[in-house]
Amino acid sequence: MKLSQLLTAPNQLTLLRMLFLPFIVISLVDRHYPMALTLFVLAGLSDGLDGLLARRLHQQTLLGQYLDPIADKLLLSTMFLVLAILHKIPWKYTVMVFSRDMAILVSSAVLYTIAGLRNFSPSIFGKANTCAQVSAVFFVLLFEVKHLRAVWIARTVLLWATFAFTAISWVHYAFLVQTRLRLQHDAEHGPQASSKKQVA
Repeated sequence: MKLSQLLTAPNQLTLLRMLFLPFIVISLVDRHYPMALTLFVLAGLSDGLDGLLARRLHQQTLLGQYLDPIADKLLLSTMFLVLAILHKIPWKYTVMVFSRDMAILVSSAVLYTIAGLRNFSPSIFGKANTCAQVSAVFFVLLFEVKHLRAVWIARTVLLWATFAFTAISWVHYAFLVQTRLRLQHDAEHGPQASSKKQVA
């Protein structure tokens, strides 16, 4: 990996998003919810900005393809964990989010090691899941700042949407893995099988 990839503006923004995380957690633990909400919004804006800059400046790098989703998962998983510990959301949502992320992380590492599979681009369900998680955390924090019924309803709906999209994207990921493994197997063994049939 070249150092120049790390120094691009999009990747610098991604690293900055990671630096927001400890300050968000500290704000949550100290019950400074307005500050936590502000920092979370800034982290979200940096996420959108780094993708925009990567496309506009033609600075889409291999490092960025791995670093960006890692930063997203680190931020969101930590937020769900801390909010569950603080009893701001039920544990079932955090368990679901963590279970999916760990399963994908471990299976991706195993598939890369054994079969050389990589570059799983996010599916529409994965993007919907990320959007639901970000929105859910936003409204959970907003409800701690403004105890409004409309905010509570949005918070509840988005937490259930997170649960649903987490399950759906998890199943879809498993389907994609099976499809790619089957295609790779056919590509590697298909010609051999055809030649054996011709010889026979």
